[in-house]
Amino acid sequence: MSNVKVKIALADDHTLFRKGMISLIQMVNNSHEILFEADNGIEVQHKIDPLSLPDIMLIDVNMPVMDGYATVDWLKLHHPSVKVLVVSMIQDEESIMRMIKLGVKGYLSKDVEPEELKNAIAAITSKGFYYTDYITGKLVHSLQQEEDYAQKDALIPLNAKEKEFIKMACSEFTYAEIAQRMNLSPKTIDGYRLSVFEKLGVKSRVGLAIYALRNGMAR
Repeated sequence: MSNVKVKIALADDHTLFRKGMISLIQMVNNSHEILFEADNGIEVQHKIDPLSLPDIMLIDVNMPVMDGYATVDWLKLHHPSVKVLVVSMIQDEESIMRMIKLGVKGYLSKDVEPEELKNAIAAITSKGFYYTDYITGKLVHSLQQEEDYAQKDALIPLNAKEKEFIKMACSEFTYAEIAQRMNLSPKTIDGYRLSVFEKLGVKSRVGLAIYALRNGMAR
């Protein structure tokens, strides 16, 4: 697989890093073809040729004008066959999960070793993806958190009136208007509010809305 010719493009606003990455790519496999390099997503749009698309595009997260997230989203919409490998110093879980949910095929740190870059390109070419143990651990952790939230939510007992109150609370109605629409007194609605906040462990109407959205209860 190391002798397979792969068409590659790069998007990163640091010119020296781009040039260094190109040298590294050519060092690990001199048969790979560099189609173009860009400073940001707008340049990607201008330089990409629909008749000769890259097989893999290396993209940074932080870029001016059009960042990595927007660039990946644009590629997914207009050129879904292009596989994206993120190469960034940003390693926080939120950024990694956001990129993975956008459909990137790999995520590497900018201090990547030549051998790992070689393995990533080969794996994405042959298998369609490459995730390091670090990234896999982040992904598993995130999925476990989502599962824990779902299990926790499923255990919370809510009666019909409380569920109706939650739906109303996700609207623009004031608590007084909610009382009118539910044919209840403001004092009773205040009781529902206190009860629901305590059951769900939220402290504000915003927290209540997040719970409702996560559980498909928002209007």
